[in-house]
Amino acid sequence: MSRTSFLFTSESVSEGHPDKVADRISDTVVDLFLSKDPEARIACETLTTTNLVVLAGEIRGKGIMDVSGNWAPGIEAEIEAAVRAAVRDIGYEQDQFHWNTFEFINRLHGQSADIAVGVDAAGEKDEGAGDQGIMFGYASNETPELMPATLAYSHNILKKLADVRHAGGSILEPDAKSQVTLHYEDGKPVRATSIVVSTQHARGKTQAEVAAVVKPVVESVLPQGFITNETVWHINPTGIFEIGGPDGDTGLTGRKIIVDTYGGAAPHGGGAFSGKDPTKVDRSAAYACRYLAKNVVAADLADRCTIQISYAIGVAKPQSIHVDLHGTGKIAESVLEENILDLIGGATPRAIREHLGLNKPIYARTAAYGHFGRDADADGGFSWEKTDLVEKLKALA
Repeated sequence: MSRTSFLFTSESVSEGHPDKVADRISDTVVDLFLSKDPEARIACETLTTTNLVVLAGEIRGKGIMDVSGNWAPGIEAEIEAAVRAAVRDIGYEQDQFHWNTFEFINRLHGQSADIAVGVDAAGEKDEGAGDQGIMFGYASNETPELMPATLAYSHNILKKLADVRHAGGSILEPDAKSQVTLHYEDGKPVRATSIVVSTQHARGKTQAEVAAVVKPVVESVLPQGFITNETVWHINPTGIFEIGGPDGDTGLTGRKIIVDTYGGAAPHGGGAFSGKDPTKVDRSAAYACRYLAKNVVAADLADRCTIQISYAIGVAKPQSIHVDLHGTGKIAESVLEENILDLIGGATPRAIREHLGLNKPIYARTAAYGHFGRDADADGGFSWEKTDLVEKLKALA
């Protein structure tokens, strides 16, 4: 029997966290290359540390790099300019990590021919998955975004703090982390038992001064009544947080996959999203799984839904699908397993990309505050958050 009363915790990190700086840079490269060639292949990893940014990975695409591995004229300068602009947008102008002065090293190179031959469409062969793997999607009706409440509030706290910082005149600096613990009764969140926020701040500022900025933001994010006299607060619990970002800790692409997805409330297949073009099922199929799970919950066919799809490298057709409605379903899970992939063309890599319109420069915006639980954008960003399958799913019930 599943528990209905419990504590659960999720965390988030800000756009200025060193790992998120790396994610933002990697996805900026993805967007730049897709803007030149929608069929570009990109696997871009970023390392950030004190006054240094390093790119590495495998790429190919028209107007980017030829088959011999030679850069197109001017593209290397474009890459560096885009990377510096991304760091500037985050807000790093510190002595030990400044957008205009950090050392930049580009070690991107051509994609392996062995991978290309397995993934590309040819003759009767459809485009195959870029790698083997298991991908999960999840949705829950505990928030309007159909996301776990602990993660949604953790994200929103940091997003609002970033808005305060970007507005100017704040003591806040870019690097920050949050953590929200909620008490659930009858399976629903009812109050916050603990709030943790650690945020980088201007030199010489006190813990009390930081708390005076942070507490009102937290209180504005959580629902009325969630903060009580018994809520435990930890704001900059070490007392000082002046050195942060890549100067305080090394950042790497793809290290915040639980922050990026469901905050631990659902399984994760292990693959990161950022830095990968949409032929990589680590990214596109995870988006498809969220899209399907969200539509199931939006159709009121379940309070919670987890969907898993698996792939083999070079093979177009998924190897399996598993649906779990966590005992809340109004439809048989087997019915969804038999029919739901047909709603997105069988969930082949090509079908997912075409259904969700993923071959566009829409990825830098996903690099912070979660890939899920966001509003779909008019230009196709966050297309996997649409609920346009609701009526078709209701017809299956």
